[in-house]
Amino acid sequence: MTQKSEAQEGLNPRITLEQWRCLVAVVDAGGYAQAAEMLHKSQSAVTYAVQKIEELLDLKAFEIQGRKAVLTPTGQMLYRRAQVLLEDAGTMERAARKVSSGWEAEITIAVEVVFPMWLVLDCLGRFGEESPQTRIELLETVIGGTEEALVSRRVDFAISPTIPTGFAGEPLLTARFIPVAHPDHPLHQLGREITARDLRKHRHLVVRDSGSQRDRKSSTVEGEMRWTVSNMPTSIGAACRGHGFAWFPEEKIRTEISQGQLKALALRDGAERLLQIFLVFTDRDGAGPGTLRLAQIIRDGVRNMASLPAGRC
Repeated sequence: MTQKSEAQEGLNPRITLEQWRCLVAVVDAGGYAQAAEMLHKSQSAVTYAVQKIEELLDLKAFEIQGRKAVLTPTGQMLYRRAQVLLEDAGTMERAARKVSSGWEAEITIAVEVVFPMWLVLDCLGRFGEESPQTRIELLETVIGGTEEALVSRRVDFAISPTIPTGFAGEPLLTARFIPVAHPDHPLHQLGREITARDLRKHRHLVVRDSGSQRDRKSSTVEGEMRWTVSNMPTSIGAACRGHGFAWFPEEKIRTEISQGQLKALALRDGAERLLQIFLVFTDRDGAGPGTLRLAQIIRDGVRNMASLPAGRC
């Protein structure tokens, strides 16, 4: 086949997206019958689509082992490439719909709980003045939950402390964490610098990772005395009532510190921890005008934070 004819064939593929979708569904669903149910097709239609791929390419994508269809090495390559092809096609369609219809009808974002939520709400308010008809879904996530929202493409963008492989992010701000406890907590009564060994003798308050693959045993302090809660306000409330110590973003507890409900612990080592927060698009090229505008409002809001009153929350 000449180079010109190969290029022409690439522009006129003989296999349809629907046929590729059937092949992927057989693998994902675990069989032809299950794939047919998932795609709302007859089993014969799914079987024919896969057989047509094999016929047109003169190869075998599946081989029968017992009563189960298993991918051949060539079929595994086709499956991976078909996944990318279907994903790209879906991305193109979503981008085209956004361009043709103006600003999006709905925007979904994930925000790591360490980020100032008052700032997010103010930015959403400003965006709402410009586009009152756009619905917003805000996911408040923790650690792995933020990354999963990006990888699964459930959000248009995320404010995240991590950038998943294959994504690009831009720095927004650096969150400063400090260890605190109620002023009457025993750790404050030691009269000396506090060590990691001291911390292990007291209850550590932890906010649970919202990701499905979270490590239930993960913690910043080794020790058995621990309460794990689902959100930061609950953890802050527990610390204010003297139930334990924790590291919190300084911005989140300014009011509690100024009111004497919490006091910074005099740690010998690790008295503060810094965490870089990023703005990460799920698909920057395919982002609609509303998504891009909301992201810019958040950038502007972060830049203007320095001029806002301290302790706002």
